[in-house]
Amino acid sequence: MKIRGAVFDADGTLLDSMYIWETIASDYLRSRGIEPEEGLDKKFASMSVEQAAAYYMDHYGIGGSVPGIVAEINRMVEEEYFYRVAAKSGVRMCLEKMKRMGIRMCVATATDRRPIERALERNGLLEYFEEILTCTEVGAGKESPLIFEKAIEKIGVKKEETVVLEDALHAVKTAKEAGFLVVCVYDASSAAQWREITALGDYAIRSFEGEMDGLRDFLLGKGGKSI
Repeated sequence: MKIRGAVFDADGTLLDSMYIWETIASDYLRSRGIEPEEGLDKKFASMSVEQAAAYYMDHYGIGGSVPGIVAEINRMVEEEYFYRVAAKSGVRMCLEKMKRMGIRMCVATATDRRPIERALERNGLLEYFEEILTCTEVGAGKESPLIFEKAIEKIGVKKEETVVLEDALHAVKTAKEAGFLVVCVYDASSAAQWREITALGDYAIRSFEGEMDGLRDFLLGKGGKSI
């Protein structure tokens, strides 16, 4: 079946930004004078910023409110998104071709709206998307399929005509279990899990650059799995 809708993750899929999140969980605690538990950054990889804030309050006794902590975290990361985060190589060309194919596109991200919008706009990508949804706004992280379900409602396409593009194992699992077709996008941050990721997905690409022909065939219902 020809694909008519696409739901894109942002960090690690559209944007080369995972370096920010690899240490932010620990960096935030250290900024408050607290030594983080071992493995905290990995634990936070599947959380929204709002979920991370609630975890800080529950497990570390940080005072204030969830929105207040979210605002502090966002201030720490915004400068990178506003001025330095780059698009993944070949992404803009890919989006342009998908637009010409009549595919309706949406972003579904665990990062909050302001930094994502700014990075997408600065890299010339924002214009390709009808909607941006965040885990904070929908009230669930990507351990739940809610953000993907809301995305297809927003762009008005059927699940069986939609592909989800993701780089993270937990998000790929969620989308597949919810019945979506999934294109796995390689990112160095999840290199150790790449074999497991591609085993779950329906199609996989290491780079948008130079791999659009195969991806286009897949979106048209002509291509098989590629790793």
